[in-house]
Amino acid sequence: MEVVSSLAPDSMAPRFRGRFGHPYVYVHVCPSTQRLLGDEHSEGAVALTEEQTEGRGRLGRSWLSPRGVSLLFSVLLEPPVDSARLPELTVVAGQACAEAIVVVTGLAPEIKLPNDILIGGRKAAGILAEAREGRVVLGIGINVNVQPDDLPREIEPPATSLLIETGAEVDRAALLVEILDRLERGYDAWARPTGA
Repeated sequence: MEVVSSLAPDSMAPRFRGRFGHPYVYVHVCPSTQRLLGDEHSEGAVALTEEQTEGRGRLGRSWLSPRGVSLLFSVLLEPPVDSARLPELTVVAGQACAEAIVVVTGLAPEIKLPNDILIGGRKAAGILAEAREGRVVLGIGINVNVQPDDLPREIEPPATSLLIETGAEVDRAALLVEILDRLERGYDAWARPTGA
């Protein structure tokens, strides 16, 4: 029997503050959330899973996590900007994630360009943007309530989780709401024409 998650659509839909998260695609397990967002979805669509079997990071590195302890999601964007600016989206997303982590946990994350969020020099999150035909799927993975024994070993920088850094479980739903809110506002400011 599948345990009901706080990240399930019935729980999350009323909590989203803006247009990001509509629609909200939720699955218990999938190869990668980036593959859940297709042509039928519009900007602001979010796909989230409890477990990814083929999650990946930059340079083809894998991103593995036990079920139900991380935030593993993708956001579909249709930025009205020149394609040369698209790599900047990773920084916009990193800033949103870092700010949300501060608000929800009180920790002091730092952004390691181009796509890592570090806490105390250890990797807590990664961001992967994939662009195609004017659309960008922004994949975000955050080690939220991952126990020390479940973190990947022999990676550089070494991994950590918000649970390890705070000493307590972190509300994944509250963190997701905060990230999407800050991402939407940061994205809108970034995409706005200069001088507007």
